[in-house]
Amino acid sequence: MNWISALLGNLTYPTIFLLMLLESTVVPVPSELVVSPAAYHAAGGHLNVLLVILFATIGADVGASINYVAGYFLGRPIIYKFANSHIGHLCLLNQEKVEKSEKYFYDHGVVATLTGRLIPGIRHLISIPAGLAKMPYWKFLLYTTLGAGVWHSILAALGWYLHSFVPEDQLTDKLMEYGDYIKWGIIAIVLLAIAWFVIKKMRHKK
Repeated sequence: MNWISALLGNLTYPTIFLLMLLESTVVPVPSELVVSPAAYHAAGGHLNVLLVILFATIGADVGASINYVAGYFLGRPIIYKFANSHIGHLCLLNQEKVEKSEKYFYDHGVVATLTGRLIPGIRHLISIPAGLAKMPYWKFLLYTTLGAGVWHSILAALGWYLHSFVPEDQLTDKLMEYGDYIKWGIIAIVLLAIAWFVIKKMRHKK
């Protein structure tokens, strides 16, 4: 998608908002290539890093809300039909991925809306099962904001850090390299958090 490439090459607050909105729906926009480069430029004095995180998180909230509303009002059959359509496949979407996000949501409850925002492959779809389950919108928005805010803060910190020693023409390669470490670290933290919630819940039942 050439227009996405054009937006990635011109990171302003509105484009950060728009790209993160798209990333939280079904359009395959890697947040690592938006927030971290924006923070990289912020470290150089071209943007404000706090506003980068703010606009990215608001964009994620709006995009996630679109998925939530779709799940809430359209229902599972229409969601699956879209996922299996040609357009859905262009967005790297399929029914299996939607079902995977549903399983994650139903296995972990409403907190999945928060932790799911930190997991690749789940992050942009976790809003759909929240809508299907008719989760209260205020709770959905709160957890989504917290999860997206944490994720964007991590990406912004990475971009700010890389500015001190990585030339701009090598930034994308470094982001891909460090991005993998961050993803696995985040997944480990999320798994530990889930285990803690499960153990706490089991003790409470006893």
